[in-house]
Amino acid sequence: MAGRIPQSFLDELLDRLDIVEVVDRRVKLKKTGKNYSARCPFHEEKTPSFSVNPDKQFYYCFGCGAGGNAIGFVMDYENLDFPAAVDTLAGSLGLDVPREQSGGPGAAAAEQSNKPLYALMEDIARFYQQQLRQHPDARRAVDYLKGRGLTGQIAKQFDLGFAPPGWDNLLQRFGGSEAQRKLLLDAGMLVQNEAGKTYDRFRDRVVFPIRDQRGRVIAFGGRMLPDDDAHGSASAAGGRKPGAAQPKYLNSPETAIFHKGRELYGLYQARQANRKLERILVVEGYMDVIALAQHGINNATATLGTATSKTHLERIFRLCPEVLFCFDGDEAGRKAAFRALESALPSLEDGRQARFLFLPEGEDPDTAVRAQGTEGFEKMLGQARPLETFLFESLSDGVDTDSLDGRARLSKMVLPYIRQLPEGVYRQLMFRELARRTGLELQSLMQLEVPPLPQQTEATAPSDEGSGEEETLPRQRSPQTELPRGYSNLAQAALALLLHKPEVARLGNTDMLASLDGEDIDLLRDMLGLLQRRPESSTAMLLGHWYGTPQGELLNRLAGQERLIPTEGIEQQFADTMAELALLPRKSALAAQVDKLKLTNYAQMSAEEKQQLRELLKEKQKLDAERGKRGR
Repeated sequence: MAGRIPQSFLDELLDRLDIVEVVDRRVKLKKTGKNYSARCPFHEEKTPSFSVNPDKQFYYCFGCGAGGNAIGFVMDYENLDFPAAVDTLAGSLGLDVPREQSGGPGAAAAEQSNKPLYALMEDIARFYQQQLRQHPDARRAVDYLKGRGLTGQIAKQFDLGFAPPGWDNLLQRFGGSEAQRKLLLDAGMLVQNEAGKTYDRFRDRVVFPIRDQRGRVIAFGGRMLPDDDAHGSASAAGGRKPGAAQPKYLNSPETAIFHKGRELYGLYQARQANRKLERILVVEGYMDVIALAQHGINNATATLGTATSKTHLERIFRLCPEVLFCFDGDEAGRKAAFRALESALPSLEDGRQARFLFLPEGEDPDTAVRAQGTEGFEKMLGQARPLETFLFESLSDGVDTDSLDGRARLSKMVLPYIRQLPEGVYRQLMFRELARRTGLELQSLMQLEVPPLPQQTEATAPSDEGSGEEETLPRQRSPQTELPRGYSNLAQAALALLLHKPEVARLGNTDMLASLDGEDIDLLRDMLGLLQRRPESSTAMLLGHWYGTPQGELLNRLAGQERLIPTEGIEQQFADTMAELALLPRKSALAAQVDKLKLTNYAQMSAEEKQQLRELLKEKQKLDAERGKRGR
């Protein structure tokens, strides 16, 4: 029966299931303390690292990172889609699975309304694959792919296809009614010109289906075939306008299900090929991704006609700790790389790494891996520059660092980038490296970022009147926020506490987060709202609510970090964490106000500026004192 499965039934199903029984029927478990363990069924291992928690009803593998609730386990273990896994588990309890025809509120309703688009795109992908095998003109496409060194196996892995010549192949095949033609337009597969004429977007091209993180086809890319005089009738047959300049690569437009600034080509395939990703490569094109996979390098992705964005980077860092950008070594490639560096800086929390590989001029990953082979290309990857090296090299180019003026210029150019980094050890090391390169003392360098204030003890500064009397200024404390172990920010710490004891949601509310933004904050806000509406929700239910999304992947990881959660005092820790989050906007505003004075030496400040500085520092000390009280 078609239709959405009600969330209330999913919650009831998870409440009635025992994940220990579900897993033990498929993988033999052994009691180890309060949990159960086994060798992970999802990756090869000699020592058991797969753990099942009967209290919170979730599983997690500390080896490969697999985790989730009973439904997720059955999906992964038996290779079933979500409805089939629900049917299997419901059947084991003698339950019938209800379906509802209309979508629920929020994301669920949007998902339901977009189902026809997902289904249509999957049908079109199969149509293009069939055309690659059967269409008379597909020989040119096949010859092109073989000429690029691709095998039939790799073409199948990435579902490559062929959009044949002609203006209305899709229109004829899928546009039998007005509603279907509108769906094709909504999917971006048809183009309507100013004269009202409607025609296929992709014609006489190799096509690359673009899949989201759940494997659904959401868009296509098309590559123009090289001109072939022997088969030059494509234009006459309606493949392209005769004489019109055509882009070599053509992408689907933005649609309800495709947002190019969020998606990465090849990410789905990379996750399918690697149970645990240690590193993701970002290259420039479809063929680069596929050529690398052809040579066994299965962790490459590509942006879709856009620069690498902060959203791309956050998605990558949710999956692995390192990103390696691979660009052409020409000027355009270096500019693209520097834009990627700028996007990466705010995401480089401690433990994350970005590196850059520049290929010889005239080469791309496709040609390089074919010339060097897998081993040779991986050796090149090992020589990639760390972000800090690329940053300093780029900004010091043409700067005479032997002169005082040159070192001052370098400091002022680099500091704005270092300030983009999150607080932590890496940021401090970057300051130290800048100090080493400029010959400035670290403290002198830091004073270029904030006013030159006393360090470890109370210090003195000249009085306003210059009478020789001295007045005491409060000591400036470090702005760095201490985080619980294992979490990259306070929002993740709060999420982990909610997962392990959902009832503590009563100690927080979404109003405390009103002035904050960010993906983790949005997830925390949504989870608090859900738990306030449905306080009976369990850990397994929360994992199920976000299953199959990037947020769900983060929650699985946080749920698996059970050993980082104290057995007592969770309520107080959650209340303290929420209070600390609520203070962040004020702390940020204080930092911005202080920042306005950072280029002014204290001796040169006006009396009004000095008074303002004292008041700002006193307020900051008050906030720090409040935090200290909570920490005791």
